[in-house]
Amino acid sequence: MLDFSLSEEHQQLIEMARRFTTERIVPNASRWDDESVFPMDVFKEAWELGLINPTCPADYGGLGLGELENALICEELAYGCTGIQTSFLGNGLALTPIKLAGSEEQKKKYLGMLTAEPILASYCTTEPGAGSDVAGMTTTFRLVGDDYVINGQKSWITNANYARWYVVFATSDPSLRHKGIAAFIIDRDSPGVTVGKKEDKLGQRASDTAQVFFEDVKVPKANLLAPEGQGFKLAMETFNQTRPDIGAAACGLMRRCLDECVAYAKERKTFGRPIAQHQLVQAMIAEMAIRAEATRLLYQKAAWNLDHGIRNPIVSSFAKAYGADSAMATAVDAVQVFGGNGYVKEYPVEKMMRDAKVLQIYEGTSQIQRIVIAKNVLS
Repeated sequence: MLDFSLSEEHQQLIEMARRFTTERIVPNASRWDDESVFPMDVFKEAWELGLINPTCPADYGGLGLGELENALICEELAYGCTGIQTSFLGNGLALTPIKLAGSEEQKKKYLGMLTAEPILASYCTTEPGAGSDVAGMTTTFRLVGDDYVINGQKSWITNANYARWYVVFATSDPSLRHKGIAAFIIDRDSPGVTVGKKEDKLGQRASDTAQVFFEDVKVPKANLLAPEGQGFKLAMETFNQTRPDIGAAACGLMRRCLDECVAYAKERKTFGRPIAQHQLVQAMIAEMAIRAEATRLLYQKAAWNLDHGIRNPIVSSFAKAYGADSAMATAVDAVQVFGGNGYVKEYPVEKMMRDAKVLQIYEGTSQIQRIVIAKNVLS
């Protein structure tokens, strides 16, 4: 039987995450954005509540929740601030490849670190010249004695300044493209690892983003996560598992836009009546509601597929592409509903418009998602 209802446990999880967002994120998001600061104290509170690392298996100290539960948390956190949501759930990108391909020793050590204390980890694929073209990376590895030696740089790395360790993708030879890529776990305190300056971003400014440099970094064989030729596949499967979260974040942002616009439209008057009574304003609000609902259905289906062992990347791409594009359109419409007030920082919608843009860029641009979708449809 087809059933769209969420369980009582799901509802309790949503209520807890919503309460945390309402009390700790919404009142402070504007200040964190202005100051471009990451609230480590609030991260620790979220960790204590189990809102961080929710998909970490119970065998390694985690809650062992599914991708659907993780996505539900994403939506609620993103309602308050997608920058905070991006950083709080950033550990999911780092732990997923270890969960998928790590040895028992790697899982015990690195997943155990995430559940033992409130720390952050980062996932490193993107480079200055290799974003959507993951196979075009130039960070290299070579085997020297009993160690791998890594050289190169990664860019746009979430939580780079705070991470205790990184999952890093590198190639034996850039000319080999995807066939040369392997994956490694690299400790932050390894000699030769340095972090660049924090990026001064348009939106999601509370989320820490920076470059990471690797200069003759020695990595023991025990920290090889995926051998040469298997790294690219691991990177793609990781994105398949995390892209529903982007749809969920988009849904949270749209829900916030909708709530702000409804409240404002009932109060703001033009031509002697609230703008909520003007049909063109009503049409924009209706579109916001449609986009949010459609995105929620897509991301929940994508997450449900993953939890039930159904590997269908096209659905994750549906959720990511439609959700990100809808979030951007919705945020632009929200500014329009607010008129001139929407263009100033005193009101929250200008921040949402700035925050929404990167949803169309990171973890595979909207254009790349369409390529993935087209290839699946045409095949």
